[in-house]
Amino acid sequence: MNKPINKQAVSAAAMAALLSASAINHFRNPGFYAAVVPRSLCRDKDGRFGVLTRGQWISASGVLEGVAAAGLLLPATRKAAATGTALMYAGFISGHLSALERAFGQRGSDREKVIHSLRLPLQLPLIRWAWSLRKP
Repeated sequence: MNKPINKQAVSAAAMAALLSASAINHFRNPGFYAAVVPRSLCRDKDGRFGVLTRGQWISASGVLEGVAAAGLLLPATRKAAATGTALMYAGFISGHLSALERAFGQRGSDREKVIHSLRLPLQLPLIRWAWSLRKP
């Protein structure tokens, strides 16, 4: 007898795969994430709220994404991991807004404008997807 496919588990595995790929990329290509870390949070950029360097923020977010991916794969931790993942994506919005503002500033390039104009709106479906994984 075939067991029905658990769509929630498949969706959680898909998000875990996305988060895992992103987590790995934080360490393989940290420059891709540098613009998304607001200067105000960076100790090495004289940010008034700086507690970590930009590189440390990038590494920390990569670790968080890896932990979130692992948590989504386990039914016992999925709800907590999904909640944390949705909140993490919501928190990333400020960084994406900061990057978008700089992209459209005096020193921003056309390439940065396109990249950051596309990255910001992706946060909303990611938040919704992560939140949907909270259901049993």
